[in-house]
Amino acid sequence: MKLQTNTLGALDKRITVPGYDRSALSAGIVHVGLGNFHRAHQAVYLDDLFAKGLDHDWAICGAGVRAPDGKMREALAAQDYLSTVIELDPSGPRPRIIGAMVDFVEVAPDNGPLIARMADPAARIISLTVTEGGYYVDATTGTFDPTHPDIVADGAAPDTPKTVFGAIVAALKARKAGGLPPFTVMSCDNIPGNGEVTRDAVAGTARLSDPEFAQWIEANVAFPNAMVDRITPATGAGERALAREFGLDDPVPVTCEPFRQWVLEDNFPQGRPRLEEVGVTFTDHVHSYERMKIRILNGGHAIIAYAGALMGCEFADDAMRHPLVSAFLRKVEQEEILPHVQPVPEFTPPAYLELIEERFGNTAVKDTIRRLCLDGSNRQPKFIVPSIADGLRKGASVEGLALESALWCRYCFGTFEDGTVIEPNDPNWSALTALAAEARDRPEAWLSQRAVYGEIAGNDVFGAAFARWLGLIWSDGAQVALETYLATQPED
Repeated sequence: MKLQTNTLGALDKRITVPGYDRSALSAGIVHVGLGNFHRAHQAVYLDDLFAKGLDHDWAICGAGVRAPDGKMREALAAQDYLSTVIELDPSGPRPRIIGAMVDFVEVAPDNGPLIARMADPAARIISLTVTEGGYYVDATTGTFDPTHPDIVADGAAPDTPKTVFGAIVAALKARKAGGLPPFTVMSCDNIPGNGEVTRDAVAGTARLSDPEFAQWIEANVAFPNAMVDRITPATGAGERALAREFGLDDPVPVTCEPFRQWVLEDNFPQGRPRLEEVGVTFTDHVHSYERMKIRILNGGHAIIAYAGALMGCEFADDAMRHPLVSAFLRKVEQEEILPHVQPVPEFTPPAYLELIEERFGNTAVKDTIRRLCLDGSNRQPKFIVPSIADGLRKGASVEGLALESALWCRYCFGTFEDGTVIEPNDPNWSALTALAAEARDRPEAWLSQRAVYGEIAGNDVFGAAFARWLGLIWSDGAQVALETYLATQPED
C-alpha cells in the first residue's frame, strides 16, 4: 500500500500511526539534511511530542542543498512527507509512521527557496544534519576553513550561495533587514562542540563578504551544542523489503535501533518545543555527554570496524560475536579510553561501555562493518586520536589504539588478506591506498597525515607502537596481531 495520509487508517495494525491531527501542524523548524538519522531521531522526538498534544506549531519543514536532497524531496512529497521508521528489536521489528514533517522546500541551485523559507518569521529554529564532514573544518587546524572553494564561492556571491552556511547567512541578513529576530541554528551532527563548529562556519562564511555582519552573527545568533545518538543503518533493498513485509510501499524507509538519546543546551531565544517532555536532556554540560559518547561509542565503532573487516565480519553483531574482535573492543576501551572519560548523571563510563556492547550486538540492526569503516580519514581524528593524545599526555598505554590505527592502515591498502579488493570507502581513498602501500615498508609515511594525527604525528612512543603492530599485521596477519595484543598485560 502506498504510504499517504488517506491510507493511514488502512495500514497493518502492527504499524503505529500518528496519534494527532497533522492538518493542525505548522512548521516552526526548517531542517536541512533529510537523511536517515534525522528521520529516526529529531523527527521521532517531535512525533512523540505532538502525540502528547503539545507544541503543534513546531513541525518540520525539510530542506536541502544537494542534488540527492531533491530526490528525497520527491520521495517524501509523494507520501505527504510521512516517513516509515522501523525499530529493530531482537524480539521483532516495530514499525511506526512519523508525521512530524509537513513540507519540504524546493531544492534550487541558488538556494533562493531555502533562504526565503528561513527568512520567514515562522522559522524559529534551523536545524542541521549535514554529516560530520560537512562543516568545512580544516583537519590540520581543527577550525573552519575559509579557503575551501565552496566557501570562497559563497563569499564572492553571497546572494546566490551554494552551501547551507551561505544560505543561513543570507537568511539572517534578510531577517535583520526586515526587523525580525534571528532564528536559532541547531546542529544535530555527531561532531564535538557542534554548536561552536556551526557558529564558526556561519560567521566564517559571512566574514568573507561582510565582516561587520559576521560580528553581528557571533553576538546575536544562538548556536546550542547538542549530543545525538541512535544507530541508524543505511537504507537498501533489505530495508525496503522489511517495509513491504508490513504492506508498506515506501522507497525510503528508515531502520534503527530502539535506543536513542538527545542532550541539548537550553539556548533558544525564539522559543523551542518542550522536548524535555519526551526524554531530551537539557543541560549546560553537553560536552561531558559528548565526550563519553564520541570516545566510547564512536571510538568503539572504529575499533570493531577495521578489526571486524579484516576478520571477515559483515555486520556489527557479527563482530561482537567474534571472540577476538569483541575482546579487542573491551580491552582497548577499559585500558585506554574509559580512564579519560568522566561520568555523567545517567552513566558511569563502565556502565556506558556495557550499554554500547549490548547495542553493537543487537542481532536485528544489521549495521554493516563497511558503513562503520566509511570515511576513516574524517572520523579517526574525531573519535580515536583524542584518546591517543590523552594517553600520551598522561604516560598511559596507547598500544591498543596504535593497533587500531594499524588495522585502519591495512584496510586502506585496498585488499583483504585473501587478496579480495576492498571497494573505495573514503573520500580520500586513492591517497590513503598510496600511503598504506608506502607504509608497508616505511610506517612513518602513514603517520605523516597531519590532518588525521595532528600533534601526535611525530610522537616517538606512538610511532614505535604503530610501526610494531603494522609490521606484525603484514608479517603474520591481523589475527595474530589481535591475539598478541590480547595476551599482553596492562603493565606491559
